[in-house]
Amino acid sequence: MTSVLGIESSCDETGVALVSAHGRETPRLIAHALHSQAEMHRDYGGVVPELASRDHVRRVFPLVQQVLDQAHRALADVDAIAYTRGPGLAGALLVGAASAAAMAAALRKPCLPVHHLEGHLLSPFLSVDPPRFPFVALLVSGGHTQLMQVREVGDYALLGETVDDAAGEAFDKAAKLLGLGYPGGAALAALAEHGRADAYALPRPLLHSGDLDFSFAGLKTAVWLQQRKLGPAASDAERADLAASTQAAIVEVLVSKAVHAVRDTGLERLVVAGGVGANRLLRRRLDEQAQRRGFRVHYPEAALCTDNGAMIALAAAMRLQRGEHAPPGYAFDVAPRWPLDRLAAPGAATLS
Repeated sequence: MTSVLGIESSCDETGVALVSAHGRETPRLIAHALHSQAEMHRDYGGVVPELASRDHVRRVFPLVQQVLDQAHRALADVDAIAYTRGPGLAGALLVGAASAAAMAAALRKPCLPVHHLEGHLLSPFLSVDPPRFPFVALLVSGGHTQLMQVREVGDYALLGETVDDAAGEAFDKAAKLLGLGYPGGAALAALAEHGRADAYALPRPLLHSGDLDFSFAGLKTAVWLQQRKLGPAASDAERADLAASTQAAIVEVLVSKAVHAVRDTGLERLVVAGGVGANRLLRRRLDEQAQRRGFRVHYPEAALCTDNGAMIALAAAMRLQRGEHAPPGYAFDVAPRWPLDRLAAPGAATLS
């Protein structure tokens, strides 16, 4: 049995988790802890990289101890330590990388760099209804919107991605225009529950483009123009209608492209991961399409939709199961920009 401690620090959440892998069985989550910096960044209307890095420094080791206490384990019991190498904020990534490398060097245990998005797309394997390879993955978060064909761990083909804003970014920017603060995606979805999705005719960018790419910058502009028309005296009902119309436009594009990706690849499973994957309307519409068209949809548990250490520990454990080896020594680097489809497949000498 192999236990892997994972550290996630790519942006504004510090996540630590411990997973255990036995033979070829799917690794299971033993314990995890997460600290969100949302409150700290709210006054700035977005993530301040320097503040994020400093907060990771304060949080990472107390969270490691918290996870070990939950698991009734000592640090010496851990067989390997994993960290997010990228993509993300350089300073924030360096905190997790340095912390992991220091612990691994002190313990003389392997230290494994992990791709943040690989963690997301594998996270449903920790759910009560895990997928099987191969599948199509819809990665939807504040920084990424991509469709990937996933054949196995490390074997990823990019099918389509956003050409500008990500879906989560569109949610957050629309929420900010509606005065809902930061981060606003969940707040906008909550407000949308009280509005009419057909109240405003907002655009569905690239909906009929014939490819699997996304674009949400034009939608953001349309929301801004509509909010400007309503003015500061907009009623609660008008704001709720605009929130509902915005959410409906984003979800319609995501669902349409995901369904086309499943159809075009001929696969029968769709994995949805990333923070936006927790959106209830998105899940409902995808489930409806899956039932109608005969494919299955898999989601991570709600607590594992946002950035977290569990997905990093899981990705490292699954690569170890498939014969991957940690890089020699304890030198480390980070990759703020790191395309997922260029990630090395299992069997390579390292994870870089």
